[in-house]
Amino acid sequence: MRIPVGRREQPTRLLSSPWWRGAAVLAAGALPALAFPAPGLWWLAYIGLVPWLLLIRTAPTGRRALLDGWLGGFGLVLAVHHWLVPNLHVFILLLSALLGLLWAPWGWLVRLMLGGTPSPARAAAAVAVVPSGWLMVELVRSWEGLGGPWGLLGASQWEVPPALRLASVGGVWLVSLLVAAVNTAVTVLLAVPSARVPAVAALCVCAVAAGSVWVWAPRPARHGDVVRVAVVQPGVINGVGGAERRFARSEELTRQLAGQDVDLVVWGESSVGMDLAARRDLTARISALSRAVGAGVLVNVDARRPDRPGSSPGGTGGRIFKSSVLVGPDGPIGDRYDKMRLVPFGEYVPARALLGWATSVGKAAGEDRMRGTRQVVMAVPGDRPGSGLRVGPLVCFESAFPDMSRRLVRSGAELLVAQSATSTFQDSWAPAQHASLAALRAAETGRPMVHATLTGESAVYGPRGEPLGERLGTGTSAAAVHEIPLAGGTTPYVRLGDWPVYGALAVLAALCAAEGLRSLRRPAPGTPARPSRTAHGSAVRPGR
Repeated sequence: MRIPVGRREQPTRLLSSPWWRGAAVLAAGALPALAFPAPGLWWLAYIGLVPWLLLIRTAPTGRRALLDGWLGGFGLVLAVHHWLVPNLHVFILLLSALLGLLWAPWGWLVRLMLGGTPSPARAAAAVAVVPSGWLMVELVRSWEGLGGPWGLLGASQWEVPPALRLASVGGVWLVSLLVAAVNTAVTVLLAVPSARVPAVAALCVCAVAAGSVWVWAPRPARHGDVVRVAVVQPGVINGVGGAERRFARSEELTRQLAGQDVDLVVWGESSVGMDLAARRDLTARISALSRAVGAGVLVNVDARRPDRPGSSPGGTGGRIFKSSVLVGPDGPIGDRYDKMRLVPFGEYVPARALLGWATSVGKAAGEDRMRGTRQVVMAVPGDRPGSGLRVGPLVCFESAFPDMSRRLVRSGAELLVAQSATSTFQDSWAPAQHASLAALRAAETGRPMVHATLTGESAVYGPRGEPLGERLGTGTSAAAVHEIPLAGGTTPYVRLGDWPVYGALAVLAALCAAEGLRSLRRPAPGTPARPSRTAHGSAVRPGR
């Protein structure tokens, strides 16, 4: 049956309307969010950018391509952060719109490379250029002040073993590059018939590269040591005296671990609501737990630290810190770790003098937390040979930053531990997505990682990013013991760092150089063409 011409033209007419086109771009930008937990449609990431790319390449002007990039970025940021709506309310729209601007230049770049009918050579170059531009956007938005690296495209592949192998070579950045390259190649395959051969070739190159890494990249060398780590998750406890009751529940669950031969007990973020230096009674109770269990207890203190030793803990002096503290049988062991990277609006308000009004429309931080100045590797004493287990602590949001876990491993950490709490977002996608980040950090560094939550989802991953044991879900209040194999060696990512980022910068620099040379060779408008010469040397003017 033949389709009437009018019906075939209807989608084109709809997209010619700026309003319908804007709505389509907004929805296309939001589509990749479904690849992340909780939906977890990881395979969608490899085609999730295609509708957005197809729309941008048909933009009639460069200005419209900039707008399409911005609207799609707005949709993506809003979709992957939608669980913040109860806290930020309408302010999340403003934040999404501002962050979405980062994708405006990427939209222009997509149209430059794929707009109209690109030559096969240009389409082939687009498979390198467009993903490189995407990676630059992810790099900039990963700055802590802009919300940090939450929802990076490569992070959607946290449960795909070949992707985790790629992460061990080039971090989450290399996975993002590969996923964006596949999307670009599929777009060329669908929209540029004259370039289908290079598109298929690019897809084959991506498959061969991933396969080669899977076969040849070095794997973490397990040296036979296994540690038993207990995760204590008290669950949601609200109401009057919540901090004291959370502490008591964590204390009760920890006592149940006596006789289970654990090497370390981990409590979640904000598990202690009072400063331990001021509350010696709490320190004594945790030390008693350490003696009963026969292991150190890693707690997290979220409290105002007095300006002076001996100051009243309930006074107004001092500032609030979030700190990881290792407590042994005789009290705190070694240095505490003060959280360095804070959650914008959740733990501090950027430019509070300008944006402080956000506290009146949502649940933004009423007072800024203080930052630590350095990372700490803690030595857990025990029966193991040598100096004991070396643990690298991270606090909540910090597990999203690949550079922090990499730095801890370079400093000698054998086990990474992230202490978290997501009580505000229990019924959203946030707990599952946050727990998934630990798999990436483990694969990148070749070190196992424990994601321990006060509330949320607690999970443990081995040195290749493989899950170990069962997760503790959002409705669980329990303690679980995990046997965790340790590993040695150094992954290429730990050794070489963020080299995919520098590679993407080189690709974009080469593009700028090529476009600059092309503009120099192009005749200026109104300049007459140079006369050609005949075989006898006489000049022949154009038009004669």
